Amino acid sequence: MRELTIPPELLPADGRFGSGPAKVRAEAMAALASDPLMGTSHRKAPVRTLVGHIRSQLSALYQLPEGWQVVLGNGGATSFWDLACVSLIKCKSSHGVYGSFTQKFASEVAKTPWLKDPLVTEAPYGSGCLPALDDGADVYAWAQNETSTGVAMPVLRPEGVGEDALVLIDATSAAGGIAADVSAVDTFYLSPQKNFSSDGGLWVALCSPAALERAGRLTSSPDGRWVPDTLNLSLAAQNAAKDQTLNTPALATLILLSAQLDWMMDNGGLAFAAARTAESSRRLYEWAEASELTHPYVSDPALRSPVVATVVMDERVDAPRLCSILRANGIVDIEPYRKLGTDQIRVGMFTSVDPDDVSALIRCIDWVLEQIV
Repeated sequence: MRELTIPPELLPADGRFGSGPAKVRAEAMAALASDPLMGTSHRKAPVRTLVGHIRSQLSALYQLPEGWQVVLGNGGATSFWDLACVSLIKCKSSHGVYGSFTQKFASEVAKTPWLKDPLVTEAPYGSGCLPALDDGADVYAWAQNETSTGVAMPVLRPEGVGEDALVLIDATSAAGGIAADVSAVDTFYLSPQKNFSSDGGLWVALCSPAALERAGRLTSSPDGRWVPDTLNLSLAAQNAAKDQTLNTPALATLILLSAQLDWMMDNGGLAFAAARTAESSRRLYEWAEASELTHPYVSDPALRSPVVATVVMDERVDAPRLCSILRANGIVDIEPYRKLGTDQIRVGMFTSVDPDDVSALIRCIDWVLEQIV
């Protein structure tokens, strides 16, 4: 089968549109290459100063209320789910499930022997839902953005949730790209390899005083649980207050995260970032709705994510071949989420992605479709 070569004038300046590890700006990579902190101790002032700067920038980005703390820990969002099972959920949690990652958190809770079975409110993939109220629930959990499908949900405290209950928001693919008032919830946690254009090996949680108090009561009081140090939110918070992590962090992840935060804040903060992703996604969704060969996977416009878009291809389109041709031409990582099927593409439009590159991607897809359909 003859390989297709897309005309160079149609190609985006940068062909990275992944929804896993996302595009890292060239300027951030240059900063990493020249940074003298690589290979130095995370317990000493230069790296601790860097961590303190990251915590300060995140506080400013989200305008954190007094008493909130930016906590960093080793691992990723998956590690934070395990941490929540021991450090934040007292007896029972209620979950909104509408994709693979919201399902994974609920599944982790269900496997935790000292917790009651979680209450799971489930919506079909491509739709969304909030967790149901439950008198016995002391934690309510969902994702601001379901990366697997491209469904975005609000960040809020559901009406009727008890004063003592905590609201936990998985913001991994939303933070730094979708606006949110985190003061409405208790824990807003993320991994920084999406809008923050960093790498893996780190989780970050914006924690309310109530969340920190709950963690202290569960893990550090005389009658508290035994908790592994790596899953102890109180211990992580104590280390974060010293601008460090419990164990050695990936310094490259910290350096890239800091560079991205500086770029965001220099350009207008969260309003700048959210406007940028909104413009990228507007261009993609308008194209997907207008083309006779495509339609958005998320049918309700109010639920469509501005940072991750899944587009369904008409049965006349060989979507895997489309992705293969694009990859051969330097446009990468638009394959669909592995559990959704093969008749789709999924486009990451995180803050580092230039909206004009999204327009170029559309031009390239249309060109290839003209050749293969």
